[in-house]
Amino acid sequence: MALLEVENVSRRFGGILALDELSLTVEEGDVAGLIGPNGAGKTTAFNVITRLYKPSSGAVRYDGKDLLREPAHCVVRLGIARTFQNLQLCAHMTVLENVLVGAHGHTRLAFDHTVRGEAMAILDALDLAGLAPAPAAGLPFGTLKRIELARALASRPRLLLLDEPAGGLNHEEVGKLAELIGQLRKDYSLTILLVEHHMNLVMSVSDRVTVLDFGRTIASGPPKEIQANPAVIEAYLGAGAATSTDAAARTD
Repeated sequence: MALLEVENVSRRFGGILALDELSLTVEEGDVAGLIGPNGAGKTTAFNVITRLYKPSSGAVRYDGKDLLREPAHCVVRLGIARTFQNLQLCAHMTVLENVLVGAHGHTRLAFDHTVRGEAMAILDALDLAGLAPAPAAGLPFGTLKRIELARALASRPRLLLLDEPAGGLNHEEVGKLAELIGQLRKDYSLTILLVEHHMNLVMSVSDRVTVLDFGRTIASGPPKEIQANPAVIEAYLGAGAATSTDAAARTD
């Protein structure tokens, strides 16, 4: 059984159809990529899964249970955590305090010795331990991204949703992020759903990739199949590019 199942989910905002019968599955232990052009509905899908949005129709199941019956504030307790495309940190709090916020999903004892120890271990795994007492305000963008990731890990998730984790990172930082995602999956027994525009990152870390265009699934499969799919190439580069690629494939 898949850990996450999204079945024929649609979401309307007035006359705009942001998700059009989206379906995807994420197997436990996998890294699943969710890609598509700007405005394809990727973050909307995240917001439906994490119960920030109520879908207009369709079903979402987590570990075999109807996730849409759960209130938004209970989602993290079920084992689902996320990061955000736009950073959502408390600038006036220290790095450690920001991470301890994530622990509130499973305990109210944020300043308990054990909980603080877990938070410090996460910071150490992300090379942030030295910044624990520092205010979040003024830290480099890439560092803030890792702090948000640490906060998500502090909630002890089974399913981690990463929304544009490579946004604003340089080439070297993206390479390190790819290594980090693989290491975190192993160390924390995570299942990961990744939304990202950086294609090299997605294709290097994902077991399976789902592609959205105008809110609808246009392709799903292993990374190599997705990279060669004419519908995907058309969505990103236009019909001419897809036709040229398809013709080249027929002559090879």
